[in-house]
Amino acid sequence: MPEDPKKQNNDNGGPGGLEPQEPGRGMSNSYKYFVFFLIAIFLIPVLTNLFVGRQDANQISYSRFREEVRNGNVSQVVVSGDRIEGTFRGQEDADAEFVTFLPSFGDPQLLDMLEEQNVQVRTEPEQDYNLLGLLLNFLPIIIFVWIGIILFRSMRQQGRGLFQMNQNKAKLYKKTKESITFDDVAGVAAAKDEIKEIVDYLKHPERYQELDAVTPRGVLLVGPPGTGKTLIARAIAGEADVPFYSMSGSDFMEMFVGVGASRVRKLFEEAKRNSPSIIFIDELDSVGRHRGAGLGGGHDEREQTLNQMLSEMDGFEPNDSTIVMAATNRPDILDPALLRPGRFDRKITVGLPGLQDREDILKIHGKKKPLADDVSFRDVARGCPGFTGADLRNLLNEAALIAARTRKEKITTEDINEARDKVLMGLERKNLQISDEERRVIACHEAGHAVLAALLPHTDPLHKVSIIPRDSGAMGVTQQLPAGEKYVYSKEYLLDRIAVILGGRAAEDVVLHSISTGAENDFSEATKLARNMVSRWGMSESHGFLTVGGDRQNVFLGEDLGRPKENAEETIREVDIEIKNILAQAYKRAKKSLTEKRTGLDQLTNMLLDQEEVSGAEVLDLLGLSPEHAAALAAGDGSASMSTDESGPNGA
Repeated sequence: MPEDPKKQNNDNGGPGGLEPQEPGRGMSNSYKYFVFFLIAIFLIPVLTNLFVGRQDANQISYSRFREEVRNGNVSQVVVSGDRIEGTFRGQEDADAEFVTFLPSFGDPQLLDMLEEQNVQVRTEPEQDYNLLGLLLNFLPIIIFVWIGIILFRSMRQQGRGLFQMNQNKAKLYKKTKESITFDDVAGVAAAKDEIKEIVDYLKHPERYQELDAVTPRGVLLVGPPGTGKTLIARAIAGEADVPFYSMSGSDFMEMFVGVGASRVRKLFEEAKRNSPSIIFIDELDSVGRHRGAGLGGGHDEREQTLNQMLSEMDGFEPNDSTIVMAATNRPDILDPALLRPGRFDRKITVGLPGLQDREDILKIHGKKKPLADDVSFRDVARGCPGFTGADLRNLLNEAALIAARTRKEKITTEDINEARDKVLMGLERKNLQISDEERRVIACHEAGHAVLAALLPHTDPLHKVSIIPRDSGAMGVTQQLPAGEKYVYSKEYLLDRIAVILGGRAAEDVVLHSISTGAENDFSEATKLARNMVSRWGMSESHGFLTVGGDRQNVFLGEDLGRPKENAEETIREVDIEIKNILAQAYKRAKKSLTEKRTGLDQLTNMLLDQEEVSGAEVLDLLGLSPEHAAALAAGDGSASMSTDESGPNGA
């Protein structure tokens, strides 16, 4: 990895004893010179006029010159082209000399007139140029050349010189004491095992050659953003004792045709020359998109770059020890030629971390942070389902900022919880003025969500309910945190989840006998769940196992224009009717449960108006449900009494 810049600085204040140059300093001096030349452009004509005017101060008209010659007052003349310089007779001062010019039509009688008056005539060749004329003629060219040199130097300083377009822009990393290793990477045990195999092959190739084992030539890291794909690559650079070339997919592309392909060639040539080595390409989807996709297809600079990359990866020799690694979060748009055996033939999925993985990641990021004794990484990890490694790092950093803002010496659990709410829901809008009537509507709405979350047996445990406005647009939030990891969802869970989502609108209907616009996002989420139940997950009795609509996403424009429809219009209409029935039954269950618990609903509404935020334990106590009773409900214990629709979860 690159060395710490602080270690490179010396007494002169910069690397290698060079004083760091301020950005734009060279350009400011250039602008000073440019202003100087502009002033010179305006001054030179003025000085020229003054000089020429002073030189021709004794210029006379041609008519007077003929008259003086006719009167015998001219002693000698010097003719140079159309310029005539002469001297008057009988005068020795400066006024004795004169200058005049022949007319454009000439004067054939002038020479005879001069001979009659015994005027001495001397001729000289006409001067086609002089120093001042050359300066005036070449000055614009000099200025343009000077401006071009300045622009060329500035482009080179910015690394965008025309002669550097096709140079290799990959960064070469070497192992240092501060480099990241596999010990600094947590939550991706399976991926680390696969990567360690490749690193071991690069360190000890003879072990694999004795067994005639061929390692993958290309490794593709796939996963959502923030899961640690690039971090794994940095750990490889710290673990492997071989040259590690890192480059982003967008670095290959430029506005000039052929630059991307040239950079690919130079990158692979250098890596092969220093073999064994590793090439890492981040954000591969920016250069490896499916060729010919979308309307019209096309063959542009990106496709030329991709073709060159395919050619280089396919041209490895059998004993070549160069391995190509890449990372992307969009494997669905990659060209199939990249994924065939012999190229990126090993795909490693770096998914979202589980509970134990999140705890390990928090321990790594919390090593250098002063944490209070009440901080439990296990509890923090349990309250952050779906967080990536980058999210967890940001969570602890936000908690540290909150603790520093409140002048604390250590980070407490309260700071972490506040940071989690900030990350999930946004900042509090403390200056927002809300009328009492609107606050009551919001409180009633959130109380409906919370009561159903506490009552229904297959929902996630209620964490807290709040009516504090957030800058994300939410005027109130009901937060549920799962007790453990869930990878498969039952039909009962989804139906109860839809009922909880529609509980806000049901509470408004039961208590206020009026409805508001606060359920817009609720309807969208509930409809999405119901549609997936019917069209994707086979949870509809009327449609059974039929998948409606397919599972393709329109990644490219015009991808589905030439494909026939998979379902009839009547089938799609029946799906919409089934979705509507699921939502109607869930709303009916929610409204019935809230009507039966009307007293607890009103009490929770008033508590929210007074406190603005109520914990899940307080809601359970308000409804007369002990934590053990709630746990029995969540476990589906039949001994627990419930106020739910007796007809069943699906309302059939």
